[in-house]
Amino acid sequence: MPSPMDAAHQPDYPPKTPPPPKRPVQPSRPPTDTKPKSTTLARPGRRTVNMANRRGANWRLEAEPWAAGRARKNVIGKLHEWGYTGADTAASEIVTVLVNTAVGDGGKRVSLHLADQNRQALMVVLSHHPGLPVADETVLPRIAELGATSCGTDTSEDGRRLWAVLDL
Repeated sequence: MPSPMDAAHQPDYPPKTPPPPKRPVQPSRPPTDTKPKSTTLARPGRRTVNMANRRGANWRLEAEPWAAGRARKNVIGKLHEWGYTGADTAASEIVTVLVNTAVGDGGKRVSLHLADQNRQALMVVLSHHPGLPVADETVLPRIAELGATSCGTDTSEDGRRLWAVLDL
């Protein structure tokens, strides 16, 4: 049987806890050091199209069979806007070959860049599909036959780049 003394001194259940803080505890803020930390592995710079000191335009197209038609329309429209009307056929055929080759690479999109300088037009198409081998050897002779002054291709981590220069 419990003693009367035990009944007078009973423990508090549940034990008393301190009240919660008025504001919740916030995690510490990240350091505000804006300098990039140096790493031991240097990542190569991304190669981009750089056309400076000339008029230019670019379009981003889906890599679909209809992309060549839209690219022709865009290029011819921009050349007419710039005052060049004599090379519509050659420009449209060259753009068609460039875009169809880039679409055939299997990427999701194709970028078309156009610039002019000294009555010449530069057309550059990027396929944005990495890991491609060098273009087949039949593309550049076809572009040259269509009237391009010069043309070329290269590949990088971003995909294949095809370009042609056309006298206007």
